[in-house]
Amino acid sequence: MKNTFLYAATAGLILAAALTSCASAPKENPTIPFEFIDANKQYHSANLDDTVSKHSYKNECFVREGEKLFYRGDDRYTSKLGVDISHHDGPVDWKKMKDWGIEFAILRTGYRGYQTGYLIQDKMFEQNIKEAIEAGLDIGVYFFSQAITEEEAEEEAQMVLRLIEPHKKHITLPVVFDPESILKDEARTDGVPGEVFTRTSIVFCEAVKKAGYKPMVYANMIWEAFFFDMKKLEAYDFWYADYEKYPQTPYSFTMWQYTERGESIDGIRLDKKITKPVDLNIMIVKVEEDE
Repeated sequence: MKNTFLYAATAGLILAAALTSCASAPKENPTIPFEFIDANKQYHSANLDDTVSKHSYKNECFVREGEKLFYRGDDRYTSKLGVDISHHDGPVDWKKMKDWGIEFAILRTGYRGYQTGYLIQDKMFEQNIKEAIEAGLDIGVYFFSQAITEEEAEEEAQMVLRLIEPHKKHITLPVVFDPESILKDEARTDGVPGEVFTRTSIVFCEAVKKAGYKPMVYANMIWEAFFFDMKKLEAYDFWYADYEKYPQTPYSFTMWQYTERGESIDGIRLDKKITKPVDLNIMIVKVEEDE
């Protein structure tokens, strides 16, 4: 996800807060040693919960064609190519984007200010969802969370549900809870322990589920290893962010944000004022067996 002051992948501040949280609440489930690289190319070691469900994707089935990514050669799954978009990405020509190969879009509905705590609607959401629907894309949404209490997570969920209600029949993909850390500025979430983020995720997801949508949680490997209690979130699908060649997480996920540097995609930034690349995603879809 894009924001002027944030970068959702990791380093010392995130890790320090996470380790403090882990130290105060050691896991009781069997663990497995695990090493991974974050988006800043720093190495980390962690003990992962071995009881949490794992994915069974095959690395050799992730096939790249330029900046596009596909999952091929595994009869159990197929894949779709998508983007996630907020107002930071500028105006979008959704038809050109679809013609380029984009099949789905995850649109930001809004965010909570990381200092003020105010809830703010993404100023491009209404235009983006209207035009993405007209282009014939599959649609999901996300909310950038800075909730520090369960009550705030419920408030965020209700805002999202209100915004998507007029488009309900077109929301065929998940409604995503996106909690992230702010690394380059002071934020209201600084020092918040992982168990709080786990609880806020559950509250948001349950509200979304109750309203008839499919909930999902956004996370990178830092969050899965050091913040979330993954066992308590096992009931929800994950949108996993990782910019390495293959997904490093052993845990289950159905969407993978595989790059934040999609530069060749048609239809993005029509005003030519924003030069940052766009996030690209792959959704892995289970092939239903014939009865």
